[in-house]
Amino acid sequence: MASDGKSGPMWRIRGCSLTRRPVMPGLCFDPPPHQGHAMTFRNDLTVKRAVCGPQCVLFALLFTAWAGPIIAAPTQPTPQALALIESLGLPASPIAVRDVPGWKVPTQIAVAYADAARLAQLQAAVPEVRLRALDRGAPLAAQLADVQAVVGVCSTEVLAAAKQLHWIQLLSVGAERCVAVPGIGERGIVLSNMQRTSAVPIAEHAIAMMMALGRGLPYYGNAQQAREWRGDADDEPAMREVTGRTVLVVGLGGIGTEVARRAHGLGMRVIATRNSSRDGPDFVAQVGLPDELLTLAAHADVVVNATPLTPETTDLFDRTFFAALKPGAYFINVGRGRSVVTDDLVAALRSGRVAGAGLDVTEPEPLPKAHALWLQPNVIITPHVAASSDAQGERYWIVVAENLRRYVAGEPLLNVVDIQRGY
Repeated sequence: MASDGKSGPMWRIRGCSLTRRPVMPGLCFDPPPHQGHAMTFRNDLTVKRAVCGPQCVLFALLFTAWAGPIIAAPTQPTPQALALIESLGLPASPIAVRDVPGWKVPTQIAVAYADAARLAQLQAAVPEVRLRALDRGAPLAAQLADVQAVVGVCSTEVLAAAKQLHWIQLLSVGAERCVAVPGIGERGIVLSNMQRTSAVPIAEHAIAMMMALGRGLPYYGNAQQAREWRGDADDEPAMREVTGRTVLVVGLGGIGTEVARRAHGLGMRVIATRNSSRDGPDFVAQVGLPDELLTLAAHADVVVNATPLTPETTDLFDRTFFAALKPGAYFINVGRGRSVVTDDLVAALRSGRVAGAGLDVTEPEPLPKAHALWLQPNVIITPHVAASSDAQGERYWIVVAENLRRYVAGEPLLNVVDIQRGY
């Protein structure tokens, strides 16, 4: 052994048992056999861990000056994170965050919307970094002056206050407001969101709206409120089966794929569009590119919008689209309200070109009380709640904890947003 157990650490030339390679050329370090300080050293991308007593503090300082900053030893994802990543197919960036210009081992990270218990849970994932709860009612300048990352907030004020900011973790799927903040791209800030984590409840919401329209539930809901038994009324809605019908999913991303999966399970023929390619899962019969939208719309009994808001999808569903749509189709929107020209949708509903609509998002939001959409008998409106569920919040925080771990360790982050594309 290179230690006598009394005098502390000793040095030797080779046979380094606790490191992958010498921490300095020709030099290895053995710890004493007693309990001491846990320290982690980094040389390039090789992480080495040693347990040492007070005698090695000087060595740590010398080593840091030679090899760079001391960083956290690599950790592993929790079983919950691994299961979530696999089940939802959460994408990891092809680039390790340590290789992104401006990254350094963080010392402080601000977290919004986390109570004391949640903050303690997150802190356990990154014990070597100080997490601080963000008080959104207090001035941001003092709270964010020394942080390198923030969770849950993105605004012009945040960027102005956090001069060292390098990473923002959103607590939403949509990133359009954040990517529009002036300077976020120029500063090289890394942005990640909650893509795919909301796919299941949003897809279920879209299917629920489709089924409710097909079974006349808005009509019978009104009858129930009026305490009227309308079993043989002249104005009864026509009942529709979904089996054998065609659904067009616009935006075959995480949400769109889950909508397609469920629609296929109900016996529907699924067609879709996606921005990147014609590739799709086996349960999608046809995948078209965005410029084929009008052609595909002519064959659709139901259209579900699951696109993010980008310049290309703003006002996508206008009078031209509704004129091309198969007469009597349903229109479901769980994407963004600004993708629809609302006046054109109202006109299509009134004319019967669109037989019914299910809208979790509208333009504007909130929808004014006097707006014409409220008055349409064949419309279901929910106040942007499709992502809500009893399991959703926990999924969000699992992703946050895992991305905190990855960021501190310099690993590839999950759900990184392409700021130029907006999603």
